[in-house]
This record gives sequence, structure tokens and C-alpha cells, in this order.
Amino acid sequence: MSSGVSNNSADLRELRADFDGDTLHEECGVFGILGHDDAAALTALGLHALQHRGQEAAGIVTFDGDQFRSERHMGLVGDHFTQQETIDNLKGPYAIGHVRYSTTGEAALRNVQPLFAELDGGGIAICHNGNFTNALTLRRQLIRDGAICQSTSDSEVVLQLVARSREKKIVDRFIEAISQMEGAYSLVALTRKKLIGARDPYGIRPLVLGDLNGAPIFASETCALDIIGAKFIREVENGEVVVCTPGGIESYFPFGKRPARPDIFEYIYFSRPDSVLNGHSVYDVRKRFGRVLAQESAVEADVIVPVPDSGVPAALGFAAESGVPFELGIIRNHYVGRTFIEPTQQIRTLGVKLKHSANRAQIEGKRVVLVDDSLVRGTTSLKIVQMIRDAGAKEVHFRLASPPIKFSDYYGIDTPVREKLLAAKYNLEGMRNYIGADTLAFLSIDGVYRAMGHENGRDNENPQFTDHCFTGDYPTPLTDLSDDVDTRQAPRLVETG
Repeated sequence: MSSGVSNNSADLRELRADFDGDTLHEECGVFGILGHDDAAALTALGLHALQHRGQEAAGIVTFDGDQFRSERHMGLVGDHFTQQETIDNLKGPYAIGHVRYSTTGEAALRNVQPLFAELDGGGIAICHNGNFTNALTLRRQLIRDGAICQSTSDSEVVLQLVARSREKKIVDRFIEAISQMEGAYSLVALTRKKLIGARDPYGIRPLVLGDLNGAPIFASETCALDIIGAKFIREVENGEVVVCTPGGIESYFPFGKRPARPDIFEYIYFSRPDSVLNGHSVYDVRKRFGRVLAQESAVEADVIVPVPDSGVPAALGFAAESGVPFELGIIRNHYVGRTFIEPTQQIRTLGVKLKHSANRAQIEGKRVVLVDDSLVRGTTSLKIVQMIRDAGAKEVHFRLASPPIKFSDYYGIDTPVREKLLAAKYNLEGMRNYIGADTLAFLSIDGVYRAMGHENGRDNENPQFTDHCFTGDYPTPLTDLSDDVDTRQAPRLVETG
């Protein structure tokens, strides 16, 4: 970008925060396929299905038997990978791809994945979903030892460790590298002969294995298999490394086996409703969240209204359980892009209406229950509550289909710092007062677990899911947050083009 907007950059960031900041931003999505003539096109389609997981950048790397080919761009998949010329340039039957929302490293083309490195045994491309909680520590050690880093992405640390391994086989080098990593990850790597998929020891981030006419596929979610007509084979297990070659598929468990703890937020918010995770329909789970929420916090009302779009399944479940009618009392504008409007206070106040409008006919004179999936900063929620009041609602009750978010995430979800999380600053009454609702209630943590099929709720000794945003129970070390580690990401090179 040119420097002409720099005077307003802070205001623009704040304006975007007003529009978009009261939510948990997406993580990333990965896709890979081995041995298909249309590998690049299928990868582009798979990434399109995973676009909800990251809208900042997209990239594809292919291998044609002789050369690796790369296309990486800032922006949406549809902005760059719908042109036949682009797909034709990505020759080869092997491909991996990535959609990104940055949680480590700045938004710049050099951080767009897949990342590629030339090794003594040939090239390797790699992409990942998640976040390594010791990447900064390892990165600085690598630099002290002479490594030259070309990005600020923590994914590059894996490439550096693979390159430095003295193991002979690429699979062993890959395993040695990821064995040094902490945190949450689903990794897909491509070499001249192999497609490799790996999931962290707790299975925090999702990864599935599929098949299309004999071509093995890795994807973050099953919806990416569905879009290309591929068959779902199974979940990649927690701590598993799966190696696909033209000769077959091999599986390794280099970390031993332990109980899985997938991230509960995949069910609450991140995954597409039509995906299936660990045998659970995401859509059905979200409806069950709404049912349990209604059991825990019923209120006299005339209409149940979802906050679009993520609150819709929970609101359907809430309405079914409570017997109160479900109505689309808020209409979402799906054609909102980045605003070019100067961020004056008046525009700031009107900002929420760019995305949501009240359906007055379904609200006026009624007691309304608003149902949403989660509450983060509260800035958008208070505007929606006011919008419903302005449309003539008699009462406004707010219900959240997840517990209060009190702790930051370090596993690939872009949460605000803890001081900006509403539930970290206020008690329930303080939050209710802040957003201006008549009543406010959250789904309990045990309610979440009951909705997931665990009738006794959360096993506090051995939790069945990763739920640190609610409980502060982080399943892995957070090495980069220790007192003796400088966590500032301060790249010396700033891209201006």
C-alpha cells in the first residue's frame, strides 16, 4: 500500500475492529492431493471450500515430476485461482494448498503458504494450520546458529529443522523436525515422491484423509472432500504422521498414543456446518448446544432470533427446546467488503448496519431472545442489542451457545489480548450491563460437554477437549510466553508493494 493512508491507518484498523473485531478470526486451512491429473484445479476447489478458515491469502504448490511450481497471493481463492491460465501454470499430479489468516507473522506475501525449501535430497513444500507455541524460541536459536529466515511465519521453523536434520530419509527428517515443535498443528507436506500429513499429539487442529479415484487427499475439513466428490476415509489420528506415495499409505505414531483433545471451538464456531469432525456433524452439534442452552437458561419470550450466520443452528436448537418460534429477525448483508469510508464517529456508529439489519416485522412489540455462538469483545453485540431495541423490541435477552471466553488462544485462533476479552474484564452482570440486554446467559462448560455426548460433563482430571479459552487449561507448554523470551515479532523488512 502507498504511504498516503498512513495517517489514518490506526483509525482504519479501529474501524475494521468495530466491524469485525467482536469475533474469533479464522485460523488456516490445508489441502493436499497425490496422483491426480487435475491436482491444481482440485486443490483450488478444496481451498474454496475451506475459505471460511482464512481470507487473507491463498497459495498452491504443485510438482510435475521435474519441477515444483508455486502460486501464492494475498486475497481470496476466487481472486486468483479461477483463471484457467493460473491452473495451467500449476502443472503436475501432486499438489498442496493453503488458505491463511495470520496469527503469527505479519500479513505479507513472504508469509503466504505453502513455503518451499530446496534440500540436499530434493525440494519440500509445507503448509500448516495451527500455531507452534515454541516457534519463536526455536527460530531465534536457529538464527543464532546461522539460519537465514525469509519469512516471519512459524511454519518456516519446520522447514529449517527438516533441512538441518541428519536423518537420511525425508520422513525421518520430517518427524525429527515436528518432534521439536510444541502447540497445535495440522501439517501437509509435499516432496518429489510423497504427500505427508501430520497432526499434533493432542489432535487440537483437525485433519482428515480422503480418496478420489485412488488419489489420497488431506484436508482440514470434510467439506473440502465433498466439493470435489471425494470419499472420506478417516480422521488423521492425534499424533499420527501419514505418508502417501504412489505405492500406498503408511502410518507412523512417533510420539506414542495418548487421548485426543480436539479444540472445542471447531464445533462452536470455526468448522463449516456441513463438515463432520470426529464422527460428529458440526451442524447437529451446534443445534444441541442450543437445546442445552435453552434447558439451562430458559426465559419467557415471543421469538428466538439468531445473530447471523454462526448463531443460526444454536438458535434453531434453542427454539425447538423452548417451544418459542424461530424467526430471522436480523438480516445479514452478504456483500460487505472492506470499507473505503473515512472512519468518522458517525460512520463508526452506523458500521454494524453494513452487515446486519433488523427485520422490524418480526421484532416490534415482542420479547426477543438473541442467540449467538460466542461473545468476544462485546462491541458488536451491544450494537446489535441496540438495533433490536430501535426496531421496537419490548425486551432483549441475549444467549450465548458457549461459555464466557476468559483466556487468550495460542494455538492458531486470533483472539484479542486477554485484557480486551469482555468476560475477562466483567462478571455476568457487568457484561449484561455493557451490551445493554435485559438478561444475559452463557452455555455452561458442562453443558458443552453434555451436548457433545458426555453426560457427566467435563472430566476435570482428563478433559475430553481443548477448552482453554473458557478454562485457562492449556494442554501444551507455552514456551514463547515464558518470562525470559522476548515475544515481540519485529521483522526488519517491511514489504510496501
